Amino acid sequence: MFLVESCRIRTSGARAVEPFQVDGLSLLAIPQLAVDVPGQPPGMNVGDSDTELRVLRRTAEGFEPFQSLRVPGGEDAEFFRIGERAFLATASIRRGQGLYEFGVDSQLYEWDGARFAPFQSVPTFAAKQWRHFTLADQHFLALAQGVPQPGNQPSQIYRWDGRAFEPFQEITSEQGYNWHAFHLAEHDFLAHADHLAPSVLYRWDGSRFAVHQKLADRHGRAFASFSTDGEDYLLVGCIASPSRLLRWDGETFVEHAVLEGLGTREFAVLYGERGLYVVRVNFIHGTPAAPTTALSSQLYHWQDGGLRVVEEFPTSGGTDVAVFTDDRGPLVAVSNGLSPDVRFATESVVYRFIEQEHQ
Repeated sequence: MFLVESCRIRTSGARAVEPFQVDGLSLLAIPQLAVDVPGQPPGMNVGDSDTELRVLRRTAEGFEPFQSLRVPGGEDAEFFRIGERAFLATASIRRGQGLYEFGVDSQLYEWDGARFAPFQSVPTFAAKQWRHFTLADQHFLALAQGVPQPGNQPSQIYRWDGRAFEPFQEITSEQGYNWHAFHLAEHDFLAHADHLAPSVLYRWDGSRFAVHQKLADRHGRAFASFSTDGEDYLLVGCIASPSRLLRWDGETFVEHAVLEGLGTREFAVLYGERGLYVVRVNFIHGTPAAPTTALSSQLYHWQDGGLRVVEEFPTSGGTDVAVFTDDRGPLVAVSNGLSPDVRFATESVVYRFIEQEHQ
């Protein structure tokens, strides 16, 4: 086995895992979409979304509660720094029970030396994910958002003005899900994933992000980029369409391989003594009305010019994966958002990555 279970964390509708360190503390933020309502039939779009984000502190035995943040319908947490200051951006997709409200403010928190305190409230609509990145000493926060409901809003990029984040550029979208920023061939790129509209790669032109190429027609969920064997690659994950590995040809990304299976929700890249690995977490098969949540997710190893599955591991409505390290090596955190019987109460898992001999 490559992924050896280290500990389990009781969560409810966990949608992301964000490990980080601040002031000597090793913390893990887990936003939660919903909790189960007693007597309510199971379903992935039900539950009580007046929830809290859990901040956990790592100990020798695992993780213990550190702080709870009021984050209704929690979808994401993004830790980042600006100079000596540390922030946690959180995304709220909805609040309430049954008649959900998608126009919910998403909160940015700042570390005050002992805990996270409210810093800025951002009006959002069905917020999914934040991504922080920098360009020419400028700090940006990109927000993927939207559902096909009245009042829907496009995804939005915000820029730090020295005091707060202000709107910078709208990105055409219908149901935005994710971002990935990376630098390649003297260009700064930003990929945006959308479920209903095309997922698009944007290129920084010196003042704004301009369309560079389409990456997927629909069902976009996640990206990961890496370089190996003298080539540059971009993974494009889709939930209800095939996920693909693209290769940079000097001008655009072209298809290199298709990953087997559906349900992709997130990727993470890690490096071992034997080279590059990719962790793929799968969410559901089927439809939201009748989902299959108990799936196998994959660990790939780069071999002979492609990604080869070297291990599969169980996930239950898997939503996110993050790689971090301690003095013993890599750890892999995986959030599970739905139990096999489509309840929110389930467990997220932290694995120890132990590299094995393999063919």
